[in-house]
Amino acid sequence: MEMMGIDMRTANLFKALCAAFCMAMLSASYAQPGDATEPASATASAAAPSLVDRKLARKQDRKLSVDVRRALAVSKDIDVTNIFVRARGGAITLTGSVREAGQIQKAEDIASHVKGVTSLTNKLTLQPQYGH
Repeated sequence: MEMMGIDMRTANLFKALCAAFCMAMLSASYAQPGDATEPASATASAAAPSLVDRKLARKQDRKLSVDVRRALAVSKDIDVTNIFVRARGGAITLTGSVREAGQIQKAEDIASHVKGVTSLTNKLTLQPQYGH
């Protein structure tokens, strides 16, 4: 049976992909608790920023992540191959691994001095050295 030029198998596959995408998007979202001292109305309005505000925040976070990664890459002392940078409202999280212990602190020092960084969490680890 064909439906608008699409067979049922394709239509069912499309539905399954849409459902999987929706589930992935829902599982990626999370709630952050509001400040307990705020009135309920202030918390509700702060918890529902406009679409424009969310897009702007994501754009700023992406730019800050790129700026931090670029600053790390410029340093000849750090191998950024396995370093991941996440920005959320000025807060930076470094994850991944480096080859030398000194690179962990060096990465933190460089990232903390990038314009726009308000706080930094360093979760970098040392890569295991095999064959040595």
